[in-house]
Amino acid sequence: MNLEDIKAVYFVGAGGIGMSALVRFFLAKGYKVGGYDKTPSPLTERLIEEGALIHYDDNIDEVDDCFKQKDEVLVVYTPAIPDDHQELQYFRTNGFEVQKRAQVLGTLTKSLKGLCVAGTHGKTTTSTMAAHLLHQSHVDCNAFLGGISKNYGTNYILSESEYVVIEADEFDRSFHWLSPYMTVITATDPDHLDIYGTKEAYLESFRKYTTLIQKGGALIIHKGLEMQPDVQEGVTIYEYSRSEGDFHAENIRIGGGEIVFDFVHPGGVVRDIQLGVPVSINIDNGIAAMALAILNGATEDELREGMKTFAGVDRRFDFKVKNDRMVFLSDYAHHPNEIAASVRSVREIYADKKIAAIFQPHLYTRTRDFYREFADALSGLDAVYLCDIYPARELPIPGVTSRLIYDNLRPGVERHLITKADILDVARKADFDVLVSLGAGDIEDYVPQITEILSAK
Repeated sequence: MNLEDIKAVYFVGAGGIGMSALVRFFLAKGYKVGGYDKTPSPLTERLIEEGALIHYDDNIDEVDDCFKQKDEVLVVYTPAIPDDHQELQYFRTNGFEVQKRAQVLGTLTKSLKGLCVAGTHGKTTTSTMAAHLLHQSHVDCNAFLGGISKNYGTNYILSESEYVVIEADEFDRSFHWLSPYMTVITATDPDHLDIYGTKEAYLESFRKYTTLIQKGGALIIHKGLEMQPDVQEGVTIYEYSRSEGDFHAENIRIGGGEIVFDFVHPGGVVRDIQLGVPVSINIDNGIAAMALAILNGATEDELREGMKTFAGVDRRFDFKVKNDRMVFLSDYAHHPNEIAASVRSVREIYADKKIAAIFQPHLYTRTRDFYREFADALSGLDAVYLCDIYPARELPIPGVTSRLIYDNLRPGVERHLITKADILDVARKADFDVLVSLGAGDIEDYVPQITEILSAK
């Protein structure tokens, strides 16, 4: 089905961060848009205000009749939706055009120049940064992002540009639907082993992704990754990292709450790049984003302005309280290497402070596979408060609990096993100078209340 043939789009899982960007795209294009999501959220309420017909009960009777015209409706779903979902079964059984979100994004990369960002971690910040760099430059871009850009208050940018920035998700091999013009690969640390089974299968999935890059395009890959790319003839490979590669940083200056560095690229050096979100992990993210931007025509002055004005992404190293008495920030980190990077960045900024984290592990399988690595990453903190595992799409696994991480923290780390009911008491009573909430589950729901409690202290 071509997009020109449809009149309405129905989303099963409309409130997901990636899905909601497509909801907004089709609303902006004038389509009738509706969908289902499991629970109300600020994001689904925003989508309803913007014109989407969204409900929260898995019941085909609640679906508006305009979405039951088979030949005029595209149904889009996220892999997080179970196969026994009643509405999804109805659309499949009755012969509707049903596509994954990634298939729809893949269609867009065939009609626009797709600038995609893939990787185990760093892809949301890097893609949002690249989108901001290009959108505020003379080049411009469309964008479908995996987080809410603080510059634009949305996860979606619409323009008349020939470019589209897309966060390329490896979960369920979704990124294999894309046809990137250029892509960044930030990291290939094994994850989603409930889907892939082995590290080798995970790396193979990234290798296959590199074969999809269009002739004449480019791969910008972080130096030192275990995965070996397999690009077709006519695709240029660039390497990047913080300190070496075709794109890298020199003369890094960290102090006074600021990070400034010089950006080295194949055509020269851009002096005095200032990070709008001054945490050290954003040096790597910024280098990758600037590589994408400069290869597609952004000027040196536009890079400087874009990096300086980049305000960050909700839930990605997101400062909520920052005063002389204490600091509180929220971070979506849920893979051991993401947590290690987050802990290093916090420690670098607040070297002489007592740093505590509330961590909610995400998925039983991920905890089972990486509990030692989680413990190692969290051991860089002074105190760790471990919540119960957030199950998301999974059922419990016998013997797999947060205690696996607790028992493997290094000696000397203050540690506590807590429930979600205890989270606000940690904010009220615990001893810390800096508090970080870590995780991709519903720990985020507590962030506004923690912010309120700490702001009042």
